[in-house]
Amino acid sequence: MSRAMQCQGCLPWRRWARLPWCLPGTRGTRSVSVCAAAVPAGGAGRSFLRRILGTSSISLPRGCVRYQGDSQENSAQPSSSHHAQSQLRKVAFSGAIKKHQKSLSAWFSHQPNEERQFGPSFSLDAVHVDPVIRESSLEEILKPSPGLTIQNQLQQPSRKVISLHSLFDVDACGRQVKNVVLYGTVGTGKSTLIKKMVVDWCHGRLPRFQLVIPFSCEDLSHSHAHVSLRRLVTKKYQHLRDVVPVLEASNLSVLFILNGLERLNLDFRLAGTELCCDPNEPVPPSAIVVNLLRKYLLPEASIIVTTRPSAVRRIPGKYVGRYAEICGFSDTNLQKLYFQMRLSQPGCSGEESQERRSAEQENLVEMLSRNLERHNQITAACFLPSYCWLVCTTLHFLYFTRTVPPSQTLTGIYTSFLRLNFSGEVLDSSDPTHISMMKYVAKTVGKLAYEGVMSRKTCFSEEDLRQCFEVEMKTESELNLLEVFRSDVFRFFLSPCVQPGKEHTFVFTIPAMQEYLAALYVVLGEKKTLVQRVGKELSEVLGKVSEDVAVVVNIISKVLPLRFLPVLFNLLKIFPRYFSRVGGKDRDTIAHTMAEELFKEEDYYNDDVLDQINSSILGVEGPMRHPDEAPDDEVFELFPIFMGGILSRRNRAILEQLGCSIKNLAAFEIAKAMKKTVIRKGRRGLPPSELMDYLFFLHEFQNERFTAEAVLSLRAVNLSSVKMTPLKCSVLASVMSTTSHEVEELNLTSCNLDSGSLRTLFPVLLRCKALHLQLNSLGSDACKEIRDLLLHDKCAVSSLRLANNPVGEQGARFLAEALAGNRSLTQLSLLHTSLGDPGAEAIAEHLAHNQHLQELNLGYNSLTDAAALRVVEVAKRHETLDKVHLYFNDISEDGKRALDSLRMDRDGVRALVFLTAGTDVSDYWSHILNVVQRNLPFWDRERVRQHLALLLQDLESSRSQTANPWRKAKFLRVESEASRETRCPS
Repeated sequence: MSRAMQCQGCLPWRRWARLPWCLPGTRGTRSVSVCAAAVPAGGAGRSFLRRILGTSSISLPRGCVRYQGDSQENSAQPSSSHHAQSQLRKVAFSGAIKKHQKSLSAWFSHQPNEERQFGPSFSLDAVHVDPVIRESSLEEILKPSPGLTIQNQLQQPSRKVISLHSLFDVDACGRQVKNVVLYGTVGTGKSTLIKKMVVDWCHGRLPRFQLVIPFSCEDLSHSHAHVSLRRLVTKKYQHLRDVVPVLEASNLSVLFILNGLERLNLDFRLAGTELCCDPNEPVPPSAIVVNLLRKYLLPEASIIVTTRPSAVRRIPGKYVGRYAEICGFSDTNLQKLYFQMRLSQPGCSGEESQERRSAEQENLVEMLSRNLERHNQITAACFLPSYCWLVCTTLHFLYFTRTVPPSQTLTGIYTSFLRLNFSGEVLDSSDPTHISMMKYVAKTVGKLAYEGVMSRKTCFSEEDLRQCFEVEMKTESELNLLEVFRSDVFRFFLSPCVQPGKEHTFVFTIPAMQEYLAALYVVLGEKKTLVQRVGKELSEVLGKVSEDVAVVVNIISKVLPLRFLPVLFNLLKIFPRYFSRVGGKDRDTIAHTMAEELFKEEDYYNDDVLDQINSSILGVEGPMRHPDEAPDDEVFELFPIFMGGILSRRNRAILEQLGCSIKNLAAFEIAKAMKKTVIRKGRRGLPPSELMDYLFFLHEFQNERFTAEAVLSLRAVNLSSVKMTPLKCSVLASVMSTTSHEVEELNLTSCNLDSGSLRTLFPVLLRCKALHLQLNSLGSDACKEIRDLLLHDKCAVSSLRLANNPVGEQGARFLAEALAGNRSLTQLSLLHTSLGDPGAEAIAEHLAHNQHLQELNLGYNSLTDAAALRVVEVAKRHETLDKVHLYFNDISEDGKRALDSLRMDRDGVRALVFLTAGTDVSDYWSHILNVVQRNLPFWDRERVRQHLALLLQDLESSRSQTANPWRKAKFLRVESEASRETRCPS
């Protein structure tokens, strides 16, 4: 191990992960120039670059002119002929390079699939903010870093900020820089920056270089055959075949881009890599890279190398003209600019009206900016451009998702985010194990995350880190892997806590990432006891040995009388079978953990998980918490949801690419075990927010058979007071669509529904018998959707409650049309829906065509005598309607007397208007007062008091007219209840 690594290994944990950037407010960030790229930085575009620079060959039809001729003939030509040939060659080169530029631009302007999948696709020219680049040195890289605290970051002297286009300017000594090493930890923006650099050159914004040739070091690492530089270039870029042969003698200004140098094992010793100055000589690809950097091959060419910090030392310092470190968005102004550009793009909010879309986008940007200004933990997270991408993608998922195809899940976003940053990455290419970076993270950081979830902890001390990372270090190889991890990856997942008094602790950069990694740790089966780990290894060894030995013994036993030996060795086979059964218990444990965490009673009355994620990004509006105030208990309700999401087929396929394999059999056995735990506990009555979490879990799990069985047990769905965003409506519709059974009751009271929500939920609403839509601000547009619902031939709605919605006259007309053609509705509540007389007249007009309605509530709608009597007259002739609610309307004494004269046995209908019925108390007095009590917070209190005062006068008048003491006692009791309602505080 190098001396530098030995010194670094002695550092405390807080010094391992020095942030390479300055915090907001430090010097050196004002001169950062911002140009207009949006994909995650760091390794975010690495897999995409590999596809461009590696396995894909870029070629166009050869349309350039090629000069051919004999050298002797050339020497005989006059000087004018030489000039013409030179011009012809320049034209040929120019044509080939233009084709090269066009082809590169087309490739490098493409965005990864994840960019198009989780939101509108943006070009690098449209949405790009350059990260901060600071000039560095080898001494700066090798020296021990200060502690990873906010205070130490503020005390660091600012290094020189340098722009991307100035990397090849002369150095401090006036020497021309030819080789540049651009390094940064995972997620800081290396690959995206290189893509932007190539696109800039293609569009003429990098005039320093006449030719740019990008290579993927990952692709070069997979090539073991000897190849010449000429062949290597023309194999990837066939239209440069006329340029490469004369590259050295053409005086072209050439830039080679070597992306991801950490994937190559370079040996700069002469004994390890021979000298090569001939572009036509076949040598190993690593030898080409070494000789290019030595300036022994094409010495006039410029080279830019991107790499992670751990691999910087693979290039001797004498071959490097400038070190530059990508520091991400170390200024909150850059973060704000990125969010402003990304969230304000046309098409970001889907198919919404332009005015509404712009207002919602501006509101999101404003809330996010305010949260960044508070210097919350999200500010530290957004130092990494990759996390800025994750924030924007999550907000797009939360706010602008109108339908949720199987590919769009929250777990899918996080899994794809990790693929963008870690796809194809091994932790250390020089390590013989070649363990994938993500597998290492799952085993180490996942363990830390899981222990934090189990202990309800989000802040971790240095001792916590040592327990998870160092306690099992046994070999030199393991220690080297740990050194690479803390140098390249640690800061991607963990950052210093910004809370006062906790500066020396660490938190996960994004809180939800802790729950994701904890879920991955459990599902991968890494949570094993020592006995389980030893048992598994012993089982595999005995399983292989016993099979081979048993075959040999069976052959020998046929010749020699050793009949007992096969029996002995068959016993060895019992252990692997026994262990496989014991291993099956692990699946039960995973399912049990999932159920216990999903239905924790202490979390029953928290916000649902989607609202929690929204608050973690946008913050919570209101006064800030006092530093001395006790914090709320930590909540980890995403943990079980991520466990289910990781088991989905699509996410397992992505994790397989990351080196984290979850077998189909294991997923099947876990799902089978979950039926005994999750579905059984899901049948219990859950509070609305917990029920929403359960439905979201089923959506994330993406197992249609399992979801159908779970939904069949939900006969009543109560989501009252859950803010039903378009995403939640889509999730509810998606989950409920797995079955076709009738739902006894769907309660969506006070859920912020609108006409769009009703359209999304239309298939679900059709199957509901009792439908509660009170307190949702549903106007005439929504009533039009309800009309279509009630007129559908498969409508099963028998009870519809629309109380406290601004239905209005036009909405009433739509509902009246629905009443005329509906065959299922028996109860309709339009209490306090601003109908007025015209709305009531419209309903009365169509009511005669209805044959099934039994109860109609038109209370508190400002109806006068004429409208009320008109409704009652129609009701008297109705075959099934026997109850009409008309209380709290503007009905006079004459109207009251007319309605009081109705008799059920004579007129076939009962009108509920007052608390009295002649000289007796109405049988429905308690019902009327209960309606008042439930709705008082949403009604005009002064007007309600006026109505209650009229009811009290009516009670006193009726009590004075009766001599029956029993009736007088009943009147007094009702008067007492009504008086209490009038005294309720406003």
